[in-house]
Amino acid sequence: MIHPDTRVTHIDSVKGNGVVATAFIPRGTITWVFDDLDREIPMASLAAMSEPCQEAVLTYSYRNRHGNLIFCWDNERYINHSFFPNCCLTPYRFEVAIADIAIGEELTNDYGTFNIIAPFAVDSEGGDRDVVYPDDLLRYSDRWDEALRQVLPLVPTLPQPLRPLFGQEEWQRLVAMARGETAIASLRECSFNDPR
Repeated sequence: MIHPDTRVTHIDSVKGNGVVATAFIPRGTITWVFDDLDREIPMASLAAMSEPCQEAVLTYSYRNRHGNLIFCWDNERYINHSFFPNCCLTPYRFEVAIADIAIGEELTNDYGTFNIIAPFAVDSEGGDRDVVYPDDLLRYSDRWDEALRQVLPLVPTLPQPLRPLFGQEEWQRLVAMARGETAIASLRECSFNDPR
């Protein structure tokens, strides 16, 4: 489930729709959690689906470490790519804001964290990348891990509207990581392309 202080709007003719904040979302806020309505779909199951459903699943999903597609049921599916994202996937089936998000600002993720199937070119936004590759998790996980290390300690200190979607044990594990009592797993562990 996506953060409630968001809405879908038309961004531009290239991106199409996207998600923007309807209230200030501070860094360290959980912006999405895998919930009971989201679906984990094995790639082998696609063949049994109609062509329109296959296309929807492939367009609006990301792959987890097992190569299964995570299909979000709500507006999370409209989060667009940025090489300078303000949200980041974690190894724990939730996303967190890694930068403050102003009212009206678009929520973005780096699709390099999504185990994409085929590379695609996008605007570099003035950075050192202009193509998203299937193995980006292996190449850039250190970058994203550092961003997560900076913001996860903030999680228990902030209002978290999505907190009810966490089980008690799951939340306590997150709080222990935030306090430095347990290690934070690397995003590299989410890679389907890791040869290890």
